[in-house]
Amino acid sequence: MDRLTAPGIATQLPAPRDILELLKPVTWFPPMWAFMCGVVSSGVAVADRWPFLIAGVLLTGPLVCGTSQAVNDWFDRHVDAINEPNRPIPSGRIAGRWGLRIAIIGTLLSLLVAWMTGPWVLAATVLGLLCAWGYSAPPFRFKTSGIWGPAVVALTYEGLTWFTGASVMAGALPAVHVLIILALYSFGAHGIMTLNDFKAVEGDRATGLRSLPVLLGVDRAARLACVVMAAPQIVVVVLLALWGHRLAAGIVLALLIGQLALMPRLLRDPRAHTPWYNATGTTLYVFGMLAAALGLGGVVGL
Repeated sequence: MDRLTAPGIATQLPAPRDILELLKPVTWFPPMWAFMCGVVSSGVAVADRWPFLIAGVLLTGPLVCGTSQAVNDWFDRHVDAINEPNRPIPSGRIAGRWGLRIAIIGTLLSLLVAWMTGPWVLAATVLGLLCAWGYSAPPFRFKTSGIWGPAVVALTYEGLTWFTGASVMAGALPAVHVLIILALYSFGAHGIMTLNDFKAVEGDRATGLRSLPVLLGVDRAARLACVVMAAPQIVVVVLLALWGHRLAAGIVLALLIGQLALMPRLLRDPRAHTPWYNATGTTLYVFGMLAAALGLGGVVGL
């Protein structure tokens, strides 16, 4: 047994601020944005669904996403002890097995809230939690793969949270058109997750993580990420137009053109320019998600 998990190190409950840091609130925004897209894409008025809406926000943000962060930090505690020793677990602020306990408590709370919200939300939550544990925990540890790791994160952060928002509002399985669009944006988000791997190429290579920048090289991985982000949006534009949502299709197309205009600078030096592209091109991507959702929901004629 190592010093990070020895039961004698600490038995008292960690400080709330340390638990909050472990759950990483800054990471809650992307799934909550996708949840909002699901809400508006349903076309259902919010007025009579407030309790379900609040439950969905809790699920997609602090519960499922927060739990995934706790799971990740617990199973990465030995690596973090070397690379980021000031994190709550390796620093000893969350000592003993409290990191694992917090992850288990978050899992159980997520399942309880999802069960109270509805069967389709429960199904999405179960899948999301399985992905969260499988991403970080042995024997699967999907994060070691440049294909499966980003795919799992993209699915849970974008697709399942969009699905949850639409299910919460409709109280049923979302419409087929909604499922198609959320699947396309989830596929495109794989490229965004690949960009996030550029900041840790040396560390990934040293610890055996087979991210796409490690496997393909940074330049080729960046070009692939751009294609993966752009191609599904082209399909979204075509489908929205065919379904009669021409204004929404035009907005998504304009936002896609903006991303394409920004990509050459990204590709000139992917590692240096990825933070800039995330602040610009990725922002246009998520605004396109909202425009598509508004169109599907029939909001203001989109």
